[in-house]
Amino acid sequence: MHKPAAKREQDKPPIVGIKGENGDEVEPPPPELLEPDPKLSPEEAEQVRKDYLLTRFWISARGFWGRSGDRLAWPFSIGLGLLIILTVGFQYGINVWNRAIFDAIEKRDAASVFHLTALFFPLAIGSIVLGVAQVFARMGIQRRWRAWLTSSVLTRWLKNGRYYQLNLVGGDHKNPEYRIAEDLRIATDSPVDFLAGVTSALLSAATFIVVLWTIGGALTVTLGGSTITIPGFLVIAAMLYAGIASGSILVIGRRFVQVSEDKNQAEADFRYTLTRVRENGESIALLGGEEEERDGIDRNFTNVLRQWARLAGQHMRTTLVSQGSSLVAPVVPLLLCAPKFLDGSMSLGQVMQAASAFTIVQSAFGWLVDNYPRLADWNACARRIASLMMSLDGLERAEQGDGLGRIKRGETSNDAMLEMKDLSVTLDDGTAVVGETEVVIEPGERLLVAGESGTGKSTLVRAIAGLWPWGGGSVNFHADRRLFMLPQRPYVPSGSLRRAVAYPGAEEDWTVEEIGEALHKVGLDHLKEKIEEEAPWDQTLSGGEKQRLAFARLLLHNPDIVVLDEATSALDEKSQDKMMKMVTDELPKATIVSVAHRAELEAFHSRKIVLERRKGGAKLVSDIDLIPRKGKRRLLGRFLRQRKAPPKKAA
Repeated sequence: MHKPAAKREQDKPPIVGIKGENGDEVEPPPPELLEPDPKLSPEEAEQVRKDYLLTRFWISARGFWGRSGDRLAWPFSIGLGLLIILTVGFQYGINVWNRAIFDAIEKRDAASVFHLTALFFPLAIGSIVLGVAQVFARMGIQRRWRAWLTSSVLTRWLKNGRYYQLNLVGGDHKNPEYRIAEDLRIATDSPVDFLAGVTSALLSAATFIVVLWTIGGALTVTLGGSTITIPGFLVIAAMLYAGIASGSILVIGRRFVQVSEDKNQAEADFRYTLTRVRENGESIALLGGEEEERDGIDRNFTNVLRQWARLAGQHMRTTLVSQGSSLVAPVVPLLLCAPKFLDGSMSLGQVMQAASAFTIVQSAFGWLVDNYPRLADWNACARRIASLMMSLDGLERAEQGDGLGRIKRGETSNDAMLEMKDLSVTLDDGTAVVGETEVVIEPGERLLVAGESGTGKSTLVRAIAGLWPWGGGSVNFHADRRLFMLPQRPYVPSGSLRRAVAYPGAEEDWTVEEIGEALHKVGLDHLKEKIEEEAPWDQTLSGGEKQRLAFARLLLHNPDIVVLDEATSALDEKSQDKMMKMVTDELPKATIVSVAHRAELEAFHSRKIVLERRKGGAKLVSDIDLIPRKGKRRLLGRFLRQRKAPPKKAA
């Protein structure tokens, strides 16, 4: 038997395993909204939108540490901060050990060398353990943050059919699946690495600047008979060196963000093209469109290579600075300390400690040099995921009645199963598709929606099903209604045939025998032996078999209201008649709303409304009670056969 909906929801695993303190699934807080000044030109508004993208990303992303965020977010973050502090402390201990060991070697003090050698191992082991613990804490934050934000975006994307509505509206949200899977991963991974790196760099710089200032002291230089004393010359040298390197990388890599964003978009387009070929393989093969598809794939791949070439150029220029900086940095402090060592004012240990500290300080100040490419890539990915968030923001505002009209959904005030009150359907830009429509459908009524192609029949059906939100008026259902829609191209999920037939219910909701009986009733007996078999059914089944499978689903779910959108278009006339008769026999109390072009379907409906294209949107021009035409098609067929039969020969 069919499980209750509430039971099925309990059986479904959560999208991610992030729980609140009470054990319930966390529902991310709604994002704040910000709209540009309406007085701005479209170009200025677009620039404001782009400037706002990073802010928009953080509006949602920071919720990870908020009241509705992950309960382990702060413990992990505080733990990572403590580990960084301890790591810098061990780094300082190794720096001091470095000075002591070289002083002992210079003095040929064997006892001190052996003692310091024994001391090195605890320092090294402690540093390694802290490094491993840092990786655990850092990647723990990244994993949980990604899970939390992915859950947030998926919740908003899947809610109220927005994943479908994004295809109908304008905006920068191409390839949302790539943005959620890849861009969001980078957008949550990199900030944790950056924050940990910056914190470590600042602590290291603060610690080892003191070391440089203490050891280096002042440098006295005689120029043209004048004596100049430079206090803390090693600190000044380290800051100047890092400033030159960082400034160079900023100038050279100023276009890195845009190039990274273009590369990511090119990769997404290329992957989408390949996915389209796989999903539509049968149609392409039947039409012999391989060469045309290859041309399209080659164009997209050429663009990918072009963007990678631009990115390679950016990497080459930044590598020129970073590689040169890493080679020169260890030599500079030795040259600066050489005069003091030669005049005896610095020991060998002090020189080596100063060289080590200089390298650490320079690396801390030069953090941007080493991480600018990743920072640019993060910037591009965060902006792409923020663009998707802003498109979802727009759909949410529409749902709240902000801006364009929104079709309201409610309950009928009487026994009617479905009401359309002053219903009008528009595009997302306000263009009218269907004008004001008034229709009341009683329980058990079978309504046929007819009209020429392009009159908005399918759009009207989508509005009834709740997939099309823009317009006016209301669509009201009976309080206890259960609606089920059969589209022209049924969706066949991956997995077993049993799952495909049970969809959108769980495959365990019905027994194998019940599913087999449903397949038998729709004429798919040849598939009964393959119910538990996993195969690419979406590619294996023909268009007609997919539509029959959709009718098998209908029988299993047994809804109150059935919406058929060209649901028999792939069937021949005889099979169509059998399928519609089966529905009327098996679901005698169901209310049916059909969209179809075939006049033969009138025999299976009790009422027909006709839409006609008019200026300002299609209008309802007629509402007809249909009269059954039993036997008419049979008489017409007999007449045609008599016309085609050859004349009998005379005896």
